[in-house]
Amino acid sequence: MPTSSSNSSNTRSTQDFVPVAEVRDGIIVLKDGSLRAVLLASSINFALKSEDEQTAFIVQFQNFLNSLDFSVQIFVQSRMLDIRPYIATLEAQFKQQLDDLMRIQIREYIEFIKSFTEAANIMTKNFFVVVPYSSVSVSTSKISGILPFGSKKTDQAAANKSFEEQVTQLEQRISIVQQGLVRTGVRTVQLGTEEAIELLYKMFNPGEEGKPMVLQQDQ
Repeated sequence: MPTSSSNSSNTRSTQDFVPVAEVRDGIIVLKDGSLRAVLLASSINFALKSEDEQTAFIVQFQNFLNSLDFSVQIFVQSRMLDIRPYIATLEAQFKQQLDDLMRIQIREYIEFIKSFTEAANIMTKNFFVVVPYSSVSVSTSKISGILPFGSKKTDQAAANKSFEEQVTQLEQRISIVQQGLVRTGVRTVQLGTEEAIELLYKMFNPGEEGKPMVLQQDQ
């Protein structure tokens, strides 16, 4: 029985399964040509609010959702608290400290922080709102600046114009979302290119630590 010698399915890069084509000017461009903007949202301690405040928040949030004529994605990222940068700062102070008593206190404090965070299993939570935009007339090739006809400069100019037009439409949606959420007491800020890349890296590499994945960026 003949067997195929092709191992293409086994040799495909992991990045082939990532739907992201590039991150450009803080905008995530997917391989299908659609765009995504990611907003980092502030949190609200709902349990500490009075019953009237809770009711008011729920009503405002319902009004916000009902006012949208496009979909949004809301997700929560929970991760173990990374105290390594703080520990590194303390270690640097320990090395620079000349007073023996202060060195002992800093060392004991470092050990306390390490043991406490390990025993308490402290988690950090970040709240994000993803705002999408897609145009049925736009393909991935246009986003990438690869068009079948015309000179390279003309093609690139057309691609840039198409991208800018889509970003304008996306920015209008971002404004609607931000204005709607601020009425509920939730503040938002849009992620920049580096922040978006870091978020994507952590999403697709949850068990890895290190430098963010390098994606194609607009120069």
